[in-house]
Amino acid sequence: MENRFQRLAPYLVLQARRGVVGSSRYARSLRDAIREAAADTDRKPVLIIGEPGLEKDNLAALIHFGSSDRRRPMVRIDAALLHADGSDLWGSSGKNESTLLDCIGDSTVLLDKLDKAPKNLESRLVELALQHPGRLIITSESQIGTLNQSCRVIRVPPLRVRRQDLGEWLRYGVRQESRKQGWSLAPTLAPGIVKQLQRYDFPNNLRELEQIIYRALQQARRLAQGPLPQELPEDVFWTDSPSKPRRFELWRWRPDLRLQMRSPWLWNALLFGLVSWVFVAVNLWLWLGPQERQTNPALNLFWAWWWPLILLGYPLVGRLWCSFCPFMVWGEISQRMARKLGWQPRRWPRGDHDRWASPLLAWGFAAILLWEELSHLETTAWLSSCLLLLITAGAVLSSLLFEKRFWCRYLCPIGGMNGLFAKLSILELRAQAGTCSGSCSSYACFKGGPADGEGLATRGCPLGTHPAHLDDNRNCVLCLTCVQACPHRSVQLSLRPPAADLQVAMQVPRGEPLLILVLAGGLVLHHGRPALEGLPGAIQVAIAAAELALPALIAWPLRRWLKPELWQRGLYSLLPLLLGLLLARHLPVGMTEAGLVLQVGLGPGQPGWSADPHVVEFCQSTAVLAGLLSTLVLSRRLLYGESQRLWQLSTVAVALGWGGRWLVH
Repeated sequence: MENRFQRLAPYLVLQARRGVVGSSRYARSLRDAIREAAADTDRKPVLIIGEPGLEKDNLAALIHFGSSDRRRPMVRIDAALLHADGSDLWGSSGKNESTLLDCIGDSTVLLDKLDKAPKNLESRLVELALQHPGRLIITSESQIGTLNQSCRVIRVPPLRVRRQDLGEWLRYGVRQESRKQGWSLAPTLAPGIVKQLQRYDFPNNLRELEQIIYRALQQARRLAQGPLPQELPEDVFWTDSPSKPRRFELWRWRPDLRLQMRSPWLWNALLFGLVSWVFVAVNLWLWLGPQERQTNPALNLFWAWWWPLILLGYPLVGRLWCSFCPFMVWGEISQRMARKLGWQPRRWPRGDHDRWASPLLAWGFAAILLWEELSHLETTAWLSSCLLLLITAGAVLSSLLFEKRFWCRYLCPIGGMNGLFAKLSILELRAQAGTCSGSCSSYACFKGGPADGEGLATRGCPLGTHPAHLDDNRNCVLCLTCVQACPHRSVQLSLRPPAADLQVAMQVPRGEPLLILVLAGGLVLHHGRPALEGLPGAIQVAIAAAELALPALIAWPLRRWLKPELWQRGLYSLLPLLLGLLLARHLPVGMTEAGLVLQVGLGPGQPGWSADPHVVEFCQSTAVLAGLLSTLVLSRRLLYGESQRLWQLSTVAVALGWGGRWLVH
């Protein structure tokens, strides 16, 4: 027995360091979870999940010393420090000495930082954990899928979420630390200190707060000319890296906007009461009305209004169009009708579908561009309606097969373009990962579910993504479903710098760069169309396909000369210029014909306006110049440290900007 305790001595936990401080609902919920785990007579394993610096090991000690096992030893094993061969626990082969596991027996085991264990040991540790005869408590910074079902899960909210508790934590920490440093009486806090620190996010949570308090007391001692101060001033509290958020959270500025924008009545009235029937009316007008754009207002709306406005909207609202797109409105209507008849669509399919869907999106958009230019869709009403109905058919079929918008996320060519340019948007909808991991167990924003607190009943994110897991705006349509479902106000709508999604370490779908080249090829194809007039049909198709593929034929071989990651970053840095050129391509129709929609629909006597050609050219030049300047700025970020490649790309961008402006002139 003596040898056993000598062996366990370095691993023993003798007591909990402190309780859970705070009076917020987060602190109360955490205390309740700890009490329930401690009182569990079945001794079910406990999994404690939270960010670094939250003292998860101390919470484990609170559970043990508050339980009926308090008289048994508690052994802490730091999984991050285990040897890769597991000899710390299982011993070395060929030696007959007792192993650490033999000494542990039925003691309470704290398996700390399990997610940091060597990869080859993770499965063995999980198996060991499930077979341990005593009480088991595990801590981790992330979910461990194999343990979630067999453990009682406690999520610890980060300090930045519990800002209400910060004052109590500060006063408690000052009392404890001042006693250690020899203060006879713990000092009080100046009134502005708590508000000052509540603006900081505390990346390392309680561990960082302790360091701040320690430095504050040390600095106050050094600054005191005589007796130690009775009150700590604000200027002794400072952070290692001041919190300078690059996001402006609109709903923290105007909380009433959240309530107005999340209203289900607003979205249902817009989608099912207006958009759905306007779409039907537009298609009927395209089929039954005049076929030329100069005499058909529906064709005028499609080409003179929709295309220029959606391009102008990308830098402002990203992929917002997809949230009230009529294709998926009718897809949802079809799904609801099918459910009433007993049809049940499949669950959302998991897996990396982008690897095949992204190239398919690019090829689908290429087919649309060829059809558009060779069939003169811009001036043929019924053919434009065929395109709309074909995309709607895909959306309806996908909605009957799957419960969410599988079509929008993976298969819709228009959605692929929207997701690509949404990365340039200044708007961002994201959830706070700390709040979600520490407070949420339903994931209603992602999966859907019934009403919970102020959270409304929803069917979950239509694109099957969690707002805290979004790396960019590609899979966010700003439908605000997650905002409606969240009971913790975790989701925030923020303003951010343009193109914030485009970073050196960004992860992009496999085929998305091909979509960039297809869109560039569409410009070449559109402005090379006059050369196709009068040629036989097969030759027209061949030449049009060659024009469409020209940017890809030029850019793709450069992957062999450049590193693939440099080639990809260089291509994405050209995205603002591509947007400027596309906008310049559609501005002439928009600026000369959009103001004539009343005259087109109701007759020549109606009011209307049309821009002067010189004004149109000025706006085209402005769009191209703005895109070029944005590309030059963005390329400095994406090619940082590659001065030679940066100079080469800048030269190419200037040449493309000049050539593109000449092309769309």
